[in-house]
Order: sequence, then structure tokens, then C-alpha cells
Amino acid sequence: MLDAHAHFEFYKKDAPRMIEECREELKAVVDSITEYRKAHVWKSWEMLKPYFGFIFPTLGYHPNEARRGNWEKVKKVEEFILAHRDEIVAIGEIGLDYHYAENETQRENQRKIFLHFLGLAVELNLPVVIHAREAEREAFELVQRVGVKAYFHSFSGSVELAREIADNGHTVGINTGIVFIPEVKAAAEALGVEDMLVETDAPYMSPVKGQRNTPCNVRVAIEEVAKLKGLEFEEVERVTERNAVRFFGLKL
Repeated sequence: MLDAHAHFEFYKKDAPRMIEECREELKAVVDSITEYRKAHVWKSWEMLKPYFGFIFPTLGYHPNEARRGNWEKVKKVEEFILAHRDEIVAIGEIGLDYHYAENETQRENQRKIFLHFLGLAVELNLPVVIHAREAEREAFELVQRVGVKAYFHSFSGSVELAREIADNGHTVGINTGIVFIPEVKAAAEALGVEDMLVETDAPYMSPVKGQRNTPCNVRVAIEEVAKLKGLEFEEVERVTERNAVRFFGLKL
């Protein structure tokens, strides 16, 4: 199995143990190393670097950090990305999150910084990992305007938009929230397996209430998609792994 989106760095001291446990069950994990609050990309990178080969890193700037409009920090993250451009598989996660943006100034900060990193992805010829919450349509339109290949991780927008994303050559992330988020389940029902990746967004989106999520739980997302589609687990696992390898250019 392959988890297309997780955050081992958020386990902090538990990260090495969690990584070793997941290595026993998973082929690979794409970890979106994202500048967010005190989770600085350079610190996360050093923590995870010994596990590269099992972990495939992306680098990005979370929209909930972008709402602060700190361009000095943006520049530092951009420089870090440029320094590691040959070691990452995508730019992300980046995007728009209007749930936590308190006013139009914060939303405009998000838009400007999102566009900045979309431009960097074009410059580096890398795909992007998109975080979009209560702003899915706008994020999609900006991606289309810039012309970059995108993975809309943990998608919970409308079915219509999910289809439009897929029809335009992008990929939709179905996470372990499929067991309790109707929008995730609806998107999984509407899309072909060839148009999706499976992910956990661990340590978030746990399929078991009160427990911390882990990348190993990607099995749950695969199982639920298989049930919805009337397919065997192994078929969904095979197709979604192939999708991830192609999207990120993974060398497995």
C-alpha cells in the first residue's frame, strides 16, 4: 500500500517509531513537509531525511500560515525549496483555507502566497499538492490559470467540482475521512479509481474516533473505495499505487 499524503513530522518524538511500524505494512508514504506554525520545513526535513526512499518528500507553505502574510518567511521557504528541488516530488501542500481566514486581508494574503508557489512549481516543472477548504472552486481556477498538474488532497468539495478536476487531468485525494465525511464518500463514488489517490492525512482524519491517525490506516480508504466500486481490495490498491507513482514520478 502507498499513502499519498501524511505528516510524520507531526508525531515529533514518536516519528521514528511510527515510521518503522508503517514500513512493515506500506511500500511508501508521500510526506507533505509544510511550513506551518512551529513546524518549520527545515526542521521537519532533517527529522525525516534518514527515511527518504520510503518517505518521498514534498515541500510547501500551508495556507493557514500564508494568511499571516509573512513574506520574509515565504522567501526562506522558497530558498529551501530551491536548494532541494532535485529531492522533492512536488510543491505542497499549498492552497487556500477560508475556514480559518478571519477577514478579506487574510484571504488575500493566502491568494498571493498560493500564486507565488504555483509559479515556483511551474519554474521547477513540479506538480503541486493542494489544500483547499471552503475555497475549492477558487483554488481549482487558480491552478487552471497557472497551468500546473495538481493533486487536490483530502478533497471534500462538490461532486461536480471533483469531476471537473479529474476531467482536466488533475487528481483527487480520498482520505480516511471517507468513513465519516459524506463529501469524501460522494467524491469517491463519483470518480473512477484511475482519477484518485488514497491518503490518510495522518495524524489527522482518523477513521477511529478518539485515536490518532497513522499512515497504515490508508488500508481503510482502500477498503471503502473497493466497497463503493464493487471491486477487490487488491485492484484498488494496485490502481491507486500506480496513480501515485505516475503523478509524483516516484522511483519505487
